[in-house]
Amino acid sequence: VQLQASGGGLVQAGGSLRVSCAASGRTFSNYGLGWFRQASGKEREIVAAISWGGYTYYTDSVKGRFTISRDNAKNTIYLQMNNLKPEDTAVYYCAAGLRVGARNSPPSEYPYWGQGTLVTVSS
Repeated sequence: VQLQASGGGLVQAGGSLRVSCAASGRTFSNYGLGWFRQASGKEREIVAAISWGGYTYYTDSVKGRFTISRDNAKNTIYLQMNNLKPEDTAVYYCAAGLRVGARNSPPSEYPYWGQGTLVTVSS
């Protein structure tokens, strides 16, 4: 499966942004999907994940502010980010895998990755 992320940009603290990831290739609906982020000088970390059945997982720092969703008809996943904070600044990556679900899976468990999109939150 090929993934193409889009929608990053510059936003002020407290603002909102939605990033998207379009998929092509194999049967999209069978895949677990995740959003990761990597800030400068830090390791890549999972932000949110959604299973093929629609169950979701969020890392503690984004709970109540971010929402992951998927549209299987459009082969697209979304990450709606509200009340953004400067510490959310990072490159955001979408990822897919057949053996991942709504849990805190490490990047190594996702075989397919998008190219990343930069989100910058100014204070």
